[in-house]
Amino acid sequence: MKRVLITGANSYIGTSFEKYSSEHYASELSVDTVDMIDGTWKQKDFSSYDIVYHVAGLAHADVGNVSDEIKAKYYAINTDLAIETCKKAKNEGVKQFVFMSSAIVYGDSAPYGKTKRITKDTEPEPANFYGDSKWQADKGVRALADENYIVTVLRPPMIYGKGSKGNYPTLAKMAKKLPVFPNVPNERSMLYIENLCEFLCQVMIRGEGGIFWPQNAEYTITSDMVKMIADASGHKIHVSKGWNWVVGLARVIPGKPRGLANKAFGNLSYEQNMSRYGFTYNVVDLKASIERTEC
Repeated sequence: MKRVLITGANSYIGTSFEKYSSEHYASELSVDTVDMIDGTWKQKDFSSYDIVYHVAGLAHADVGNVSDEIKAKYYAINTDLAIETCKKAKNEGVKQFVFMSSAIVYGDSAPYGKTKRITKDTEPEPANFYGDSKWQADKGVRALADENYIVTVLRPPMIYGKGSKGNYPTLAKMAKKLPVFPNVPNERSMLYIENLCEFLCQVMIRGEGGIFWPQNAEYTITSDMVKMIADASGHKIHVSKGWNWVVGLARVIPGKPRGLANKAFGNLSYEQNMSRYGFTYNVVDLKASIERTEC
């Protein structure tokens, strides 16, 4: 059995992984958690663990209106803390360090009407301080890998599931209230929380290192997902191209309207081939994942 230490208490991903691994891989993974807020983690002995899974970090930044002090906090937590934790794990004999990077290192979504398909050859190009704070950590922890120390970096797209934060719950609220919704063709990579947890279990059990781009087996079209959410919630919504003019209008209005249109109907996807590995991790398909999230 491998012992796993989650560095970062009470995070959505960390608690979800701990629950999932105990239900599905209790005989192979034993999971503990340490809080990273007050600094006492520095005194914790890492040497009894095989794997450190680092989830501590700041996300969901209002990148358009942030002080230099807040930006510095993002770098201190997302970059410096991650690298310091990785060094401590290495120095104390931990065999594998797993780090949650993000698709945000590739910049923002392509705006409505344009495509953005990421391949293994796409160079990261963060669009703001939040993305750069993750990118600097991404590079920093990988630089510590050697033949005796495995570093596993995940760059997942938007993660969603029951209790998740971010863009998904905002979209779900609209799906449950609006009578109509635009039928705009777009393409987004997403990752359901149980699929992520299965992926994590697999790379930990197998001891696989490097950069990984896990995603659902299917791309998501925003209008299709809204219809699925509405159906799962018992709400009737009419998805029609007749309302696409609203999105077209919003995208040319500077400020919040353009931002919302691009966030909801923009394009950002990973090439599917780069997300296929020597194991199966997509245990829940898109439709079932929406139903589980909304039940």
